[in-house]
Amino acid sequence: MDLSEINNTGITKSDLMRAYAGECMSETRYLLAEAEAQKQQLAVIARLFRFTAEQERQHARVLQELMGGMGAGDIDIAASYPVYASCDIQQLLDYAVSGETAESRNVYPDFARIARDEGYSEAAEKFEMIGAVEESHRMRFEHYAELMRSGRLFRSDDTNERWICLNCGHIHTGSEPPQECPLCGVPQGWSIREQEAAFTTGGMLRK
Repeated sequence: MDLSEINNTGITKSDLMRAYAGECMSETRYLLAEAEAQKQQLAVIARLFRFTAEQERQHARVLQELMGGMGAGDIDIAASYPVYASCDIQQLLDYAVSGETAESRNVYPDFARIARDEGYSEAAEKFEMIGAVEESHRMRFEHYAELMRSGRLFRSDDTNERWICLNCGHIHTGSEPPQECPLCGVPQGWSIREQEAAFTTGGMLRK
């Protein structure tokens, strides 16, 4: 069934708008969290929030395009959305885990099921794909939330751990990155495990 045939009382129509509103708000929340992490010199966490925010923006774009097939007009929705009432980085990460868990395990599966029941296979497939990405967001936020909670964000049991400076690319080997990058001088918060940095998976830089 074509999305243009969704009538004004269709559940899928309101679900698309609820999802769109949620993705827009997620992007904004993560950008605000990025700014807070940057303020606290935790560039690695700031990059995490920015990386995720950009993906949420693309989800919103996909949903907007789907709604565009229904024609212009207002869509009434009733929904609840979380409020982050803290600037504490640990809590911001925990909030993100909670939100992504709800989206990936409840919200998007329900939206997909309803869309499929109503005969809108394209919307159902997009909901399912977005839900799968939100699960990857959950896993990523959970990983860094646990590293912070356990005091291991900048500490490893492996004395041969390789850390890379996100600012200049300097690589340090040891159980902890230096308090200050010896090359560019930025604080430890700019360091990330090499295996978790972009384009370095599999030890590419060591070949």
